[in-house]
Amino acid sequence: MGKKKHINIITLGCSKNLVDSEKILGQLQHGDFKVSHDADGPADIVVINTCGFIHDAKTESIDTILQYTEAKKQGLVSEVIVTGCLSQRYKDELKKEIPEADAWFGVDDPQDMFAYLKQKYSAVSQERFITTPTHFAYLKIAEGCDRTCSFCAIPLIRGKFKSRKIESLVAEAKQLAARGVKELLLIAQDLTYYGYDLEKRAMLPDLLKALIPVDGIEWIRLHYAYPNRFPREVIDIMASEPKICRYLDIPLQHINDKILQSMRRNTTRAETLKLLQDFREKIPDVALRTTLLVGYPGETKKDFEELLEFVRSTRFDRLGVFTYSAEEGTRAYTLKDTVSQKEKKRRAEAIMELQQTISLELNQEKVGKVFRVLIDRAEGDYFSGRTEYDSPEVDNEVLIPKSSQIKTGEFYDVKILSVGEFELYGEIF
Repeated sequence: MGKKKHINIITLGCSKNLVDSEKILGQLQHGDFKVSHDADGPADIVVINTCGFIHDAKTESIDTILQYTEAKKQGLVSEVIVTGCLSQRYKDELKKEIPEADAWFGVDDPQDMFAYLKQKYSAVSQERFITTPTHFAYLKIAEGCDRTCSFCAIPLIRGKFKSRKIESLVAEAKQLAARGVKELLLIAQDLTYYGYDLEKRAMLPDLLKALIPVDGIEWIRLHYAYPNRFPREVIDIMASEPKICRYLDIPLQHINDKILQSMRRNTTRAETLKLLQDFREKIPDVALRTTLLVGYPGETKKDFEELLEFVRSTRFDRLGVFTYSAEEGTRAYTLKDTVSQKEKKRRAEAIMELQQTISLELNQEKVGKVFRVLIDRAEGDYFSGRTEYDSPEVDNEVLIPKSSQIKTGEFYDVKILSVGEFELYGEIF
């Protein structure tokens, strides 16, 4: 038997893309390939799983494709295959512009890519090549999106919302738990909409209740929830069930009613404030993460000041900002882009500067307190971990001086001794 070819997948964009890569690798690892993810060095075949969400993400994807087609010219790579969101949307144009790439596939074409690689493909297989540390994994509960946000191209790329059955998700959760996963991070384009396509009702509470009994899973974390029609029963479950992290990632985008209406967010300032109030009244220690969009067409300085004051008064635990970019095919694409790139950048920086101050103040309140921490990795002189209020890569890290008694993937009680804007320094309690 000859030596197996090395196939390396490069994943760009969000955690939903990462799960797609893990499922591709999960099936390929049993075929004719040695597989790796985001590996350095030469490879026989490189698969680039692209992102096409906003301008910066598209630029990064194109730069990565060019980087590996150049590596192919240098003999470091034999073939370059492109898949994912950018390829789904601009396949024909990209083929012409970058003919050096060997093959192009969209998010709907996994069977075609496997046929190209001469490998068997199963549409029902849940096998995954886990790329995260073995103690946490993402669980994608749905695909696509039925929302009609004016600025977003995801429905054009990923299609209609399609929930996975609860039985399938519980079975996958059990498989992951058997492999040592202790934390499940639930993801979709929109967690709030889960179940509406199946039974015309919000089924996220049902899913959480079904996942809670899975042995081995100790934390369940919720990402990407839409504020409109958010099921209030989830708040009650989060308040009463220790396994559900007191954490919610709920991208709000804006707070000004005029902008929200133009964005087609189907919510208002008053409804948003009421939802946040409900969370904080029932779960006083809840960590709320949001994402905002600045520089949307028609956003005046007054509109932005309203958004800035909202951030100041709401004091989100975590916050990210995007600047608006016009995406072909979206409803906002025809609107006049009234805010300059320079001003968009200034507005984003103003929000992040304010958020840094808020983050430091909130972290200072944690000094002297003890938190349960899951250790992710060893790095330099420290072990790095997270509390239930922090998601991997995007939130606070808890840094603990290296010690032989600490092991990655385990939980420890940690007393916080000092803090930075996005770091907590502590010791085993």
